[in-house]
Amino acid sequence: MSGVSITNGKLSRRERERLMRRREILEAAQAVFAEKGYTHATIDEIAQRAEYGKGTLYNYFEGGKEDILFAIFDGIYDDMCRLIQEAFAPETMTDRSFREAFHSLIIAWVAFFVERQELFMILVKEAYRMVFDDDPGKSSYFQMHSERMVKALSPVLEAAMDSGELKRLPVPAVAHMILGNLKGIQMHISLCDSDRAKADPMLRSAEAADFLTTMLCDGLLAQPASTLATN
Repeated sequence: MSGVSITNGKLSRRERERLMRRREILEAAQAVFAEKGYTHATIDEIAQRAEYGKGTLYNYFEGGKEDILFAIFDGIYDDMCRLIQEAFAPETMTDRSFREAFHSLIIAWVAFFVERQELFMILVKEAYRMVFDDDPGKSSYFQMHSERMVKALSPVLEAAMDSGELKRLPVPAVAHMILGNLKGIQMHISLCDSDRAKADPMLRSAEAADFLTTMLCDGLLAQPASTLATN
């Protein structure tokens, strides 16, 4: 999971130790959630896995299990934004096209979620549950992160449109469309059992990247619509 590095020399020893304990608690919670599901997991089991007392967990996450869940979501969204930023880092865009950078993003995206397949299935279920919760703050939380990801992708799309690599279209709409397809891959990963996953090309990063890059950059038509209209 992403976050402040515990090796950061600017942090005091006490701050580094606190970050380390927090990270260990989150890693333990992810393991327990993946094994038992969020609903059946308990704070006692997370504390035992992390090898801390239950009181220590509440010192870091006052809201208990739900606060831990939101912290895991925060980390996942941080990592997804990082994947976008790394794929389109300015220093790498001088000698490659938008298409090449997008292809590399999909490879990293698929690998990221395949490695976390069991945990991600739990997170998807809980996210849907909270989006439709009576508490508007929970749905607002996911909307905020969705807008954050659109914001991370928008400058890249704007630059590609300015350079003529992409058609001039509404940037937010294109960003939502791309992210929707990336989320579709995530859902596909979460719904695949282990036996099916072994034979599914969409769970192999390079093949998934080839498919999605071709579909989004070239479209589904065998010929451009203007060509078909004149035939």
